Amino acid sequence: MEFRHLGRSGLLVSEIAYGNWITHGSQVEEEAALACVRAALDSGITTFDTADVYAGTRAEEVLGRALKGERRQGLEIFTKVFWRTGPGPNDSGLSRKHIMESIDGSLRRLGTDYVDLYQAHRFDHNTPLEETMEAFADVVHRGKAHYIGVSEWSADQIRAAKPLADELRIRLVSNQPQYSILWRVIESEVVPASGELGLGQIVWSPLAQGVLTGKYQAGQQPPSGSRATDEKAGANFIARWLGDDVLTAVARLRPLADQAGLTMAQLAIAWVLQNPNVSAAIIGASRPEQVRDNVKASGVTLDEGLLAAIDEIVEPVVTRDPALTTSPGKRP
Repeated sequence: MEFRHLGRSGLLVSEIAYGNWITHGSQVEEEAALACVRAALDSGITTFDTADVYAGTRAEEVLGRALKGERRQGLEIFTKVFWRTGPGPNDSGLSRKHIMESIDGSLRRLGTDYVDLYQAHRFDHNTPLEETMEAFADVVHRGKAHYIGVSEWSADQIRAAKPLADELRIRLVSNQPQYSILWRVIESEVVPASGELGLGQIVWSPLAQGVLTGKYQAGQQPPSGSRATDEKAGANFIARWLGDDVLTAVARLRPLADQAGLTMAQLAIAWVLQNPNVSAAIIGASRPEQVRDNVKASGVTLDEGLLAAIDEIVEPVVTRDPALTTSPGKRP
């Protein structure tokens, strides 16, 4: 496993991180979830990402149990706050009240005294940014988080937050966006702004919800039991990638993966890691063998010819519009 700095901070993270969105507490049973975390640890992954909203808070609990007994100083544990976690009017968003209450709930569920990175899961248009950043500063200064990050924030939102973080003497070091061979909306604005300001990307869905593994075929029904057939596993998220034009392009990547001596999944993960602003790629898994396959993308260098060939194949189906980096106009 290779390690990278998280933005321009001193924190090193495993360049492949393990995340439990959709899986833990919902798609897979706890025994399987624990086995996947064990496989991640055995493969050298030290960075684990979750959020309070995943599986209605259950994902944090499962991850906490899975990591119990591990040397805390040898792990980087990330979580997030924003989405609704309760019935009350203040149980969502980035108000001071919600942040201060949510960090305590996350720490309790994770079974730890602190998280290494606490992330704003979306931008809150209904709370003054100053209030949000001051609350994050108190979380850091009270020792409940070491660093602050954001997720799916636009370049303008990141530019507005960074000077406030600096003034409050906290380290805003990362953004967590969707990024893959097929989804490149961060490249034109978010990545340049982040590079300038010292933030690294912790990217999610590098496999485009599994489509880039090649398991889905044009003109065929999705395999039984796959994510595309399971509402709990995020079938609505994967639907955008299941058109025959996308699946045909993805199928044309297989000879390139074979040529490079990689599986399709390894090629896709290695591709996002070629971007120097990417600090880590988050993988998820329902089976330990998926983890063991994915981690082999660590340290892989794709040559310029291969990168150009990938671009030529997928260009007609790539999504690039930076305006697709959005947050809800109203609190969820």
